[in-house]
Amino acid sequence: MKEIVQKYYGETLTGSSDLKTNACCTDEGLPDYAKPLLAQLHEEVLNRYYGCGLVLPQQLEGLTVLDLGCGAGRDVYVLSQLVGENGQVIGVDMTEAQLAVARRYEDYHRKAFDYARSNVRFLQGNIEKLDALDLQASSVDVIVSNCVINLATDKTAVLREAYRVLKPGGELYFSDIYSDRRVPAALAGDPVLYGECLGGALYWNDFLNLGRACGFTDPRLVEDRPITIGNAAIAARIGPIRFYSATYRLFKLAGLEPACEDHGQSVVYRGTIAHHPHGFMLDKHHHIETGRQFPVCGNTWRMLHDTRFAPHFEFYGNFERHFGIFPGCGMGIPFDDATRPPAAAGGCC
Repeated sequence: MKEIVQKYYGETLTGSSDLKTNACCTDEGLPDYAKPLLAQLHEEVLNRYYGCGLVLPQQLEGLTVLDLGCGAGRDVYVLSQLVGENGQVIGVDMTEAQLAVARRYEDYHRKAFDYARSNVRFLQGNIEKLDALDLQASSVDVIVSNCVINLATDKTAVLREAYRVLKPGGELYFSDIYSDRRVPAALAGDPVLYGECLGGALYWNDFLNLGRACGFTDPRLVEDRPITIGNAAIAARIGPIRFYSATYRLFKLAGLEPACEDHGQSVVYRGTIAHHPHGFMLDKHHHIETGRQFPVCGNTWRMLHDTRFAPHFEFYGNFERHFGIFPGCGMGIPFDDATRPPAAAGGCC
């Protein structure tokens, strides 16, 4: 499958227009602040983009960011502007033809960004074997990936390596393709379906369990969209299977609880993260309006308190008291009890 992927992205595809489905190549919902960043990029780098979502986690200034499956470098060069000249972006890809494009324009982008030195570097290798690229444990602040992990033949190894190289409190923030059921082996092995990011798509619940097994206890869904198959032959082959592009964020935080436990905690967002003055979106269920007291579960509290986001919040409460599962999390006590008062409304989930 690795040879299939290398040939598909190195030879078969010469540009975004060669793709047969819309699983990749969408800038739907692109925030306004990202548009001038993209305008700085070389046309060939833009034309070689095969991503399926947006990988723009907040608050990256001065950080070290690792892009798994960076391709021709579009996201690397966007992130280069967000981390600033004192930050660093490392791109890893196994396809030399893609990396050749990325490296060709390194100095072009350094000059476009008015940097004295380049803050990017590109490494050829497998994202399942980051240790072979001398990427040290606990050395990276944020990992991103854009529609690539589904192409990996050993997804467990990818997540384990990501967990290893992340610093405590760091995060894996990535967009990828998921299915509503397990893809049959006959379809998973099809070269075109695999290259189009459908054959290797993970069943969403398998992904959640895999993430937890690799140390990412509480995966958070940021955004998602259904994928439409514009190719009649491919649509006929996949039948009733539904595919989705989804962005998740997974924090490296030891000791997170397996459920949303209520400890009576809350936060107030200061409105100080760049490009997010009115509110902060942690995930699909947590949009925290600036200046407003927002009740949170223990895990959410730690995702803000024990990470790079801490200076931008006020924190209330601790872990001394416990009130059970946070209301609305779908994991409440299942037993009928007429003596129990109605659950209080909460803002966590």
